[in-house]
Amino acid sequence: MHRSGSQSDRLGGGVAGSSFIAKSSASEHSMATGVSVASSGSTLPRTLSTSVLRIKNRSTFWEKFWDERTRRDAHGEDLIVTPFAQVLASLRSVRNNFLCLTNVPASKSRRSSGAAAVTPQPKNFNAGDESYMKLALETVEELDWCLDQLETIQTHRSVSDMASLKFKRMLNKELSHFSESSKSGNQISEYICSTFLDKQQELDLPSLQVEETSERGAKKKEKPRHGGPATTMSQISGVKRTLTHTNSFTGERVPRYGVETPHEEELGLLLSDLDRWGVNIFRIGDLSCGRPLTAVAYTAFTSRELLTTLQIPARTFLAFAVTLEEHYIRDNPFHNSLHAADVTQSTNVLLNTPALNAVFTPLEVCAALFAACVHDVDHPGLTNQFLVNSSSELALMYNDESVLENHHLAVAFKLLQNDGCDIFVNLHKKQRQTLRKMVIDMVLSTDMSKHMSLLADLKTMVETKKVAGSGVLLLDNYTDRIQVLENLVHCADLSNPTKPLPLYKRWVALLMEEFFQQGDREREHGMDISPMCDRHNATIEKSQVGFIDYIVHPLWETWADLVHPDAQDILDTLEENRDYYQSMIPPSPPPAPIQSSHASDDDRPEQIRFQVTLEEGEGSEDCEGEGDGGM
Repeated sequence: MHRSGSQSDRLGGGVAGSSFIAKSSASEHSMATGVSVASSGSTLPRTLSTSVLRIKNRSTFWEKFWDERTRRDAHGEDLIVTPFAQVLASLRSVRNNFLCLTNVPASKSRRSSGAAAVTPQPKNFNAGDESYMKLALETVEELDWCLDQLETIQTHRSVSDMASLKFKRMLNKELSHFSESSKSGNQISEYICSTFLDKQQELDLPSLQVEETSERGAKKKEKPRHGGPATTMSQISGVKRTLTHTNSFTGERVPRYGVETPHEEELGLLLSDLDRWGVNIFRIGDLSCGRPLTAVAYTAFTSRELLTTLQIPARTFLAFAVTLEEHYIRDNPFHNSLHAADVTQSTNVLLNTPALNAVFTPLEVCAALFAACVHDVDHPGLTNQFLVNSSSELALMYNDESVLENHHLAVAFKLLQNDGCDIFVNLHKKQRQTLRKMVIDMVLSTDMSKHMSLLADLKTMVETKKVAGSGVLLLDNYTDRIQVLENLVHCADLSNPTKPLPLYKRWVALLMEEFFQQGDREREHGMDISPMCDRHNATIEKSQVGFIDYIVHPLWETWADLVHPDAQDILDTLEENRDYYQSMIPPSPPPAPIQSSHASDDDRPEQIRFQVTLEEGEGSEDCEGEGDGGM
């Protein structure tokens, strides 16, 4: 992307800053709290790598956005990459240049947000001088670039869509290069594209035409149409089995940690570290007698005094928690109640980050923890794309859109209707409606196909506030507040690679086994095996490196910008884990060369082609993906 003008106006001084909070009342009606992001000027924190290891070893995903002009103009380590923030930065550059060229006094009253503090010092320019003409030309060029960007905005798209589309194009380009490196790279690229890029796109005329029936096409038509679970429609009711939670603690004593266990003292020691990143959730699962979600949820809610604040009876909470945990499928290697407990514990830690201290109300904190608890309930161990491809009843019910996430929400809220399980019974109607809306928004954001949009929204928010120069991100409306919470839960859901290596390796093994079981099922039914689901042809180590480089690190690095410097240790652990898997990648043979430019498609090695939603006229770097949001 072409950008001109003074980069010092667009960028900062490269000095690491720190987040601070504009404190306000934590009442449920107060929305006036603010999170600091660095303002433009000497306190601007790094928007590129906040990990020392990554600075030393390799470039970040964001550096892929640097063109030659940007590399020449970059000031320090900082770079604004989201288009809307770039437009604001460029307009500020135009304003400052105008003041220099005309010596017109700046109006501080109009720019009361803090931007006026960056007014340039008057310089002696004479019309016709070389320096005068150079600055004038740069100003016109900068303004032309802004006009070009604004003219291409479609009226039905938000400004964050500009960043989302840009990120997708860049990721597609990188994945195309990655897929050409080896056969395994091709498979990994297909997995990333199909899982983390939204499937929605404009239909073109060729895609609406009926193709000639080929041997392969005929085979596809013979695939079974109902490969999904046969009983999913009945599961929507939220009641799969006779509830037995009422017999779990019939005495006067409520279990100290929510579960009956002979290991209560040892369990308590682990749960005392619930606010620490990287707690051994597997050990909690063992000590809680297979009820880690109940133990973690009860401890998190009680330690935050949410049961008291929101008037939730302890027995009601435990009745719901046990019932919820029963509706996680134990036979799933990965998507079971242990994963839900891990995401809930991670969400709890992220809510405690100093930069977010006193920002969110008890109702918002409750909604975030509740969303983490329920976000994968009744997960069948299959991806969204599998359910869509097999025409499952769930896919039909939810019109192929965030199938699993919609199902998790339906089951969760249905469980609240069971006798003695309504933990929100004492909330006012307005509070209950607000909480329900927040939970729906957060759980839907765990659809991995929405990843790039979430990332674009967050980075646009952070960079726009940096450019605005105010230094404080005012979360004074629902949209901004839920955006941060959505990304918080999304980070927790993608936190496995940031945990201590022994825990991370166990999670990788469990997830791959679940993928392989789906692949076995697809093979049995004559379906195309999904990327990374073929147990006979998967490169686990290389897939984790690509997963971190293209998905996990960009997300966590952007989150780290929001809460700087609170996430530095998390980023460092992520880097160390990435380096471990990089060192474990076995050597792979190069891809088979294309024999001739005139070779038929059948003779050429299969190459992944990607496709994303692009603005009209920007299809030169299209990529084709399936938009699977099944993680």
